Amino acid sequence: MPERGGTTTQSVLEDPASYDDLSDWRTVPDMLEGHSHTEGTMIHKGPDRRSEWGIWTRTPGHWGCDVERAEFCHFLSGRTTLTHEDGDRIEIEPGTVVSFPEGWVGTCEVHETVRKVYM
Repeated sequence: MPERGGTTTQSVLEDPASYDDLSDWRTVPDMLEGHSHTEGTMIHKGPDRRSEWGIWTRTPGHWGCDVERAEFCHFLSGRTTLTHEDGDRIEIEPGTVVSFPEGWVGTCEVHETVRKVYM
């Protein structure tokens, strides 16, 4: 079991692709198309209460996306298309690593349920 919320401990997760202690995080309220649902778990929250990392999954659907804090993601499974408001597209598949700056705005379309480790 990973350490959760500590400020001086290491947080380690051996197999994030099969980790199944996920909570219901909600159905996406502002869908553009479909009915997408999110589950996840926060593994660690830093002392500043802003930095965190965890596991996130989402079922297929299409919605608007506004990144409020810079985020680093390593996608473990699924297929997704992220489209920035300027039209730049990112095709996500297992193994893709993406860093989003604070304020990134666009859309997210999950084609196959996606799982990522985020920070």
